[in-house]
Amino acid sequence: MKIKTLIHTFTLLAVSSSVMAKELDITITNLTQGLYFTPIIAAAHTGDVQIFSAGEMASSELTALAEGGDVSGLVSVLTNGNANTIENPAMGLLAPTMSTNFMLTNDDANMYLSFSAMILPSNDGFVGVNRWVIPQESGTYTAYVNAYDAGTEANDEVRGSGVPGESGMPVPPPLQGLIGTNGTGVTMVEENTYVHIHRGNLGDSDMMAGKSDINNSVQRWLNPVAKLTVVVK
Repeated sequence: MKIKTLIHTFTLLAVSSSVMAKELDITITNLTQGLYFTPIIAAAHTGDVQIFSAGEMASSELTALAEGGDVSGLVSVLTNGNANTIENPAMGLLAPTMSTNFMLTNDDANMYLSFSAMILPSNDGFVGVNRWVIPQESGTYTAYVNAYDAGTEANDEVRGSGVPGESGMPVPPPLQGLIGTNGTGVTMVEENTYVHIHRGNLGDSDMMAGKSDINNSVQRWLNPVAKLTVVVK
């Protein structure tokens, strides 16, 4: 009788564990007119893990993403936290108006969803959700997502390498013909050095000089910049 009871208990635990695991059908949509998102990192994880926090200093891993689109540091953070992680689901840049769709599994431990990507053109702007509680009921859930400033680099809005610690914006091939040159810099100082809501690009209309290399009729923007749709199976 005791053996049967133990077997029954283990069976119930196994069933319970499988019920708690859920398949998430996730879509991220770029809502902007002229911004691109760098390769996205997304994960289901525990409450002990976070990829950023508004009002706090950016980590070195977030700095690498926000200034140059490098997700490797955040991938390590999530992997070390036993997260279920998806890297670069769009297979490159996510262009304006476009969406990327992917599947993600969360279990009884990984009950939070986070994602992030650098926004281009920007100095250290990124789009992201941090520790969004995954609903337990099946259904479709939608959230509109803001862009943040990592607070690690002055928003000079001029071309640069995108290497953390160096001023200037990375300008990959899709933006080469859309971004100006010879800007003198909108500002050389970042007053708020904590992660905060991004002011948006200022830009100007002079693509051969002026203060900014950003075209204010194309890449100027306000929040929100993305839509997150999660279908819980």
